[in-house]
Amino acid sequence: MTFLYQRSNIKPVVGCWILRQFDLPDSKATDVRFVVRSTQCTGASVEPDIDDWRSAATTTQKGAGSPGPPSLASSCAMPGVLLVVNPQASAVTDELTERVASALGPDASVARTERPGHAVELARDAEAGAVVVFGGDGAFNEALNGLRSGVPLGLVPGGGSSVLPRALGLPAGAEEAARQVAEALREGRTRTISLGRVNGRRFGFSAAFGFPAELVRRVDELGRERLGRRPPDRVFLTTALRMLGERRGRLDADVEVVGHGRAAFAVVSPGDPYTYLGRVPLRATPAASWRGGLDLAAPRTVGPLAIPRLLLAALTGRAPSTRGVLYLHDVEAVELRSQRPLPLQVDGEDLGDVELATFAAEPKAAKILL
Repeated sequence: MTFLYQRSNIKPVVGCWILRQFDLPDSKATDVRFVVRSTQCTGASVEPDIDDWRSAATTTQKGAGSPGPPSLASSCAMPGVLLVVNPQASAVTDELTERVASALGPDASVARTERPGHAVELARDAEAGAVVVFGGDGAFNEALNGLRSGVPLGLVPGGGSSVLPRALGLPAGAEEAARQVAEALREGRTRTISLGRVNGRRFGFSAAFGFPAELVRRVDELGRERLGRRPPDRVFLTTALRMLGERRGRLDADVEVVGHGRAAFAVVSPGDPYTYLGRVPLRATPAASWRGGLDLAAPRTVGPLAIPRLLLAALTGRAPSTRGVLYLHDVEAVELRSQRPLPLQVDGEDLGDVELATFAAEPKAAKILL
């Protein structure tokens, strides 16, 4: 018998249920043939659209009116999981990688990144039902830029800051986070979040044009510590103070926020916070929530007297009401220009110097396992 079904959301468990409806043993599975676009199990607790395949069947169903197929969460095994590991991330070790993989279950396969951009390729080419990344913010960013539409993403913190998983509420410990991700995968529990994009590059939690992006570059230029780890958060703070000292505490208004005037620099985010200093969040865009558009915070001028006020605003989440700060909330797009090339960064990754940064929101762009 043949069932014609060409919708992309068919689940393998449907076939098992049909066999039961026709009282066919599993050994007769070859007697039932499906024509489908995809048979990938997602692990979500979603019942297929029974009326669609019932009307397409070329045979009469036995036992009409019987209950529909059970949810995937109860009857479909957890789908294969690709665990992408950045071995250079601050907290990643071989031993901890084994424990994270074990927490994800026997179907997890491990792939280690070998070069910048490798996580993009691994996420893009993954044939698993979900991709889980164990690393830092750079690896998370690469995965977001390679992930295929609809594939859920798990985030296991292994970097110095790991801003995105922390901000979304995942545990700080890698093993605990991996167990929560595995549970979310079994139950089909995801949170759909909006992302940002600038000059073609996606970002998950923050981007910056000007001074904050130069800070990222300066820290990167210091090199990696022993074992290849990125410098800790305190180095960012001391480097920022050194950079301000070089400029005598003043930043020129080099950035034009098109349609809104000039500013010293700009931070653009789909969510909150911008980053962490240790356990303390820096909340440059506190009204952003990963639910819609982008928020922008841009101080009009920066001088010695303004620095304490701006730092307090970032620590308390009062940037929208702080004097001298341009704040845009929930915008679909924004364009930043400069008369000279300025550094641009996304999620802590240096994208080089540009004169134009074109930002756009990507609503409901990624499904995160939480």
